[in-house]
Amino acid sequence: MPRPFRFGVSLLTAAPAEEWRAKCRRAEELGYDVILAPDHLGMPAPFPALVAAAAVTERPRLGTFVLNAGFWNPTLLAREVATADALTGGRLELGLGTGYVGAEHEAARLPFGSPGERVDHLERTIEELDRLLGSPDHQPQPVQQPRVPLVIGGNGDRMLRLTAEHADIAAFTGARLVPGSTTGQLLPVPAGELEQSVARYLRLAEGRKEPAELNLLLQMVVVTDDRAAAVRPLVERVPGATVEQALELPILLVGTVDEIVAQVLDRRERYGFSYLTVLEPYLEAFAPVVAELAGR
Repeated sequence: MPRPFRFGVSLLTAAPAEEWRAKCRRAEELGYDVILAPDHLGMPAPFPALVAAAAVTERPRLGTFVLNAGFWNPTLLAREVATADALTGGRLELGLGTGYVGAEHEAARLPFGSPGERVDHLERTIEELDRLLGSPDHQPQPVQQPRVPLVIGGNGDRMLRLTAEHADIAAFTGARLVPGSTTGQLLPVPAGELEQSVARYLRLAEGRKEPAELNLLLQMVVVTDDRAAAVRPLVERVPGATVEQALELPILLVGTVDEIVAQVLDRRERYGFSYLTVLEPYLEAFAPVVAELAGR
């Protein structure tokens, strides 16, 4: 039997206090299960943003999606996680990744490191968080035991292995970094490539006691009767791409509400994605799909 759907929204735009609270209340009203904050310069700082969200909501979980481990000292991060879990009433979900935007590290005067070095740091961070937050002597203590649920997001064999070993939620981006980009420019991966990544992860996770929840970050949601017209601007920015290829991309949902509902069901049937995250600009557009599939 498939895992029931969960739907999250990643809130990207800084706002005055009341506007931020209103966005969070609106996400809850629309039925979203998780309110998420990313970890990029120029966007709201994740932990205070989530604590503010918790103050005006009751049901949704609150998650970092995902923290750039390169920004964080593990000991200080453990304090942040425990405090945020307490202040959100045990609703926190901790998302971690290696970070992929070199320019942000330069602006923060922090080392960026090679891909391997960034994965090494993420692995050490996970191990330290488990050690510190698993200790009865650590203060403050998180509410959730034995630990705050862990989300790991990333691509590549080492990242998939880390995810299989440690994550309660395995997050897939459906995109990869443009070679040489320091600004985080991403290109979507075709359906077959994403399917292979999920298959690799599942092989690595075969020995788990409990399967992880699988998450997909969606990049675009457009409700329309003209699917081709909706993706044509995207196709024009990608050399050699076609409308047909764009419409097959797993990270795009385009069509009528009924068509998008069918696409979401397909993502779960084909890949196992039962937890889908949309970006803030699509909060309202995706809401009818959330309402249609809630609890299914």
